[in-house]
Amino acid sequence: MQRDYIQGLIAERIGGNGFGKGTKIYKFEKIKRAKAEAKKNNPGVELFDFGVGEPDEMAFPPVVEVLKLEAAKPENRGYSDNGIAELKEAAARYLDKIYGVAGIDPLTEVMHSIGSKPALAMLPEAFINQGDVTLMTVPGYPIIGTHTEWNGGRVVKLPLLEENNFLPDLKSIDKADVKAAKLLYINYPNNPTGAVATEDFFKEVVEFAASNEIVVVHDAAYAALSYDSKPMSFLTVPGAKDVGIELHSFSKAFNMTGWRLAFAVGNHKIISAFGHVKDNYDSGQFIAIQKAGIYALDHAEITDKISAKYKRRLKLMVEALTACGFSAAMPKGSFYLYVKAPRRAKGTIKFASAEEVSEYLIKEAQISTVPWDDAGGYLRFSATFVAKDNDEEFRIIEEMKKRIRALDLEF
Repeated sequence: MQRDYIQGLIAERIGGNGFGKGTKIYKFEKIKRAKAEAKKNNPGVELFDFGVGEPDEMAFPPVVEVLKLEAAKPENRGYSDNGIAELKEAAARYLDKIYGVAGIDPLTEVMHSIGSKPALAMLPEAFINQGDVTLMTVPGYPIIGTHTEWNGGRVVKLPLLEENNFLPDLKSIDKADVKAAKLLYINYPNNPTGAVATEDFFKEVVEFAASNEIVVVHDAAYAALSYDSKPMSFLTVPGAKDVGIELHSFSKAFNMTGWRLAFAVGNHKIISAFGHVKDNYDSGQFIAIQKAGIYALDHAEITDKISAKYKRRLKLMVEALTACGFSAAMPKGSFYLYVKAPRRAKGTIKFASAEEVSEYLIKEAQISTVPWDDAGGYLRFSATFVAKDNDEEFRIIEEMKKRIRALDLEF
């Protein structure tokens, strides 16, 4: 038999000769295994999953109907390349109507993407050379950091701390790192903390980026889910379009997770560079999906209904978790609650990390959460758990409270 030479050809960026041989298990795989074990050991007990980071319902029927109609049209069968003009125009209308961002040029300042994730993966291709730096907040979505490193760049992590309202301290960044930085990645409303950015913070970001010649990438996937005030865009701040772009997702705002549709909007040179890279990766999202996306953008009342559901659930969750000893507060955006992890349970069980707490909750209470240990030990509870109606929501949350209280957690 011929010698297996494939292992030795695997790129070093993904592990090289060690690819597939590591023994480290990442937290989401641990959660998956722990849930499977809990279900096996407790066949008669319902497992409540508060760790899912995507909507629990389908896209609204009118959006699905548009997809059906447009999918049947022969003129929509071909490649869309970097997106149809109608979607770009709808995005500009949407930014103006919902966020008050006027004057967007659909032709040069908007570009669709097959979801936000690919956009975040491609942007380092456009800007990061060997030795360049991406500044990015943690905890958070790691994609832009992963691809920065794959391009020979370096990631500088900016911790999101509770005492700073989960906003990064830009003044604390090492001067050498600032000098080497090309990209600054921020995400508000934030996953996982649920924090929202203030206008003053966005102004600080614009000033920081302009004075240090850095490109800002604002991941606004949760921007439409705002509970106390009108949704806010980074692009409303004077000068923002001179230094950066914003990414908007259809997944969270319109329950279109599996449809894979998003758009980037902002500085025309950044959009052009992103489009050039994108043109070498894909041939555009299916036109029928883009047409359905246009309907969604023009019917933002869909998001109002989705937000109302999450707000209702989050309030119930805050009350329940507070009764269990957590310091839970209603977030101003996103569908997440981010709470400090307990130190021990039942008086004798000590936890060294949030990850240990998460596994314990799955094993002992059949409750799944997502742990974060990047900047202190925290758990993320999501309001996207599956429940068919209001009564079911209330039952699940009450049962969650009952099970957690029985663990006698200490903070």
